[in-house]
Amino acid sequence: MLPTPKKYTLVAAGAEGPTRLNAFDNALLASGIGNLNLLKVSSILPPEAELVEKLAIPPGSLTPTAYGSITSETPGEYISAAVAVGLSNESFGVIMEFAGRCREQTSRERVTYMAEQALKARGLAAIKIHVKAVEWQIKECGCAFAAVALWY
Repeated sequence: MLPTPKKYTLVAAGAEGPTRLNAFDNALLASGIGNLNLLKVSSILPPEAELVEKLAIPPGSLTPTAYGSITSETPGEYISAAVAVGLSNESFGVIMEFAGRCREQTSRERVTYMAEQALKARGLAAIKIHVKAVEWQIKECGCAFAAVALWY
């Protein structure tokens, strides 16, 4: 079992690239986590994890990450991605992610609603919800990416 992360950071960015994978990689770079090895995780914020605005992780680190992403090759189309961290009066929280063919405001609303519902399903009341979102208008091939990186 891996150690439980003690810190978390919300990131979001959009980018273009010559292929879908390059657009995704460029969005990771633009968000600040492009040089990490992301381990996709589900939706629980570890107990007593501390919100840190900027990552301080060496390149190549294995990094537990909850994320949403979307790519498109439809010029002019808007795509967006968002993450939310829902905190309660308990020691742990929830993480929700969303990506879609919509504007940023829609992503923010949907991911906030999902965080509220995830807390409610656990019998917890939301005391704070942190949201990070991005909107990207496609030029040729683009990606919108939002994530919560968990680290030590």
